[in-house]
Amino acid sequence: MKEKRAWHMNGFLSLLLCLASLVGGIALMVTGGDQAEPEGGLIGLGIVLLLLAMVMLSSLTIVQPNQAKVITFFGSYIGTVSRSGLWMVLPFTVKRRVSLKVRNFTSNTLKVNDAEGNPIEIGAVVVFRVSDTAKAVFDVDDYERFVELTSETSIRHTAAKYAYDTFTDEPSQSLRGNSDEVASELSAELQNRLHVAGIEVLETRLTHLAYAPEIASAMLQRQQAIAIIAARAKIVEGAVFMVDAALRQLVENGIELDAVRRAAMINNLMVAVVSDRAATPVINTGTLYG
Repeated sequence: MKEKRAWHMNGFLSLLLCLASLVGGIALMVTGGDQAEPEGGLIGLGIVLLLLAMVMLSSLTIVQPNQAKVITFFGSYIGTVSRSGLWMVLPFTVKRRVSLKVRNFTSNTLKVNDAEGNPIEIGAVVVFRVSDTAKAVFDVDDYERFVELTSETSIRHTAAKYAYDTFTDEPSQSLRGNSDEVASELSAELQNRLHVAGIEVLETRLTHLAYAPEIASAMLQRQQAIAIIAARAKIVEGAVFMVDAALRQLVENGIELDAVRRAAMINNLMVAVVSDRAATPVINTGTLYG
């Protein structure tokens, strides 16, 4: 099925003709029946005008803004009226209303496994609208329910392609670090799946992302350990720079240290800088035999 434009004309003109036929039919029937000998021709013409008014009245339809009417004539699709206003279409037709407004669907919190097999919880919002009324009405049973089921399936399929987070220095995409890319891929997959229902996907966004409760504490400890290791590595890098700068400054000031004292100084500086606790000074007052 593909949307096409249905024949329609100004409904106010049709309403005026309908009222004129109704008044004329009643007038002819009254005139023909009031005579001494009833005029069958006038009465018959009046009945015809009344039937014509009823037929024209059944062909009127009102289209609200951001809505469309899908017109079927004895089981055959004849077109869609999407312009708002009062219109006259073919009589004896079924007029089904379809909303063209932008709508959103917020999925439930789904529990899926990411690319590494970790159970996670994920949810998303899908913004969509009907772009082809014929497909939305005739190609699927209920397009709103179709959007809901297809969205949840696509969210599960997309989430399974990525890891929740990356714990290595190698560049790779993850659900937490590349949410925009994941949303774009989800939008493209949804558009491909919903095309059959005449739905246009405008935007998708992740609304919820977290580890499943049974592994949340373990993954939090893992993240904390990785953060501590990264911080320690940065501290060691800075400590080496500071010790090297101190030794260079001593040499520039003419202070020469032998290998033993140089090693002791490096050890003391490294311990003082790298330690996560305040250094406790020890005063050397000499030895027992010094």
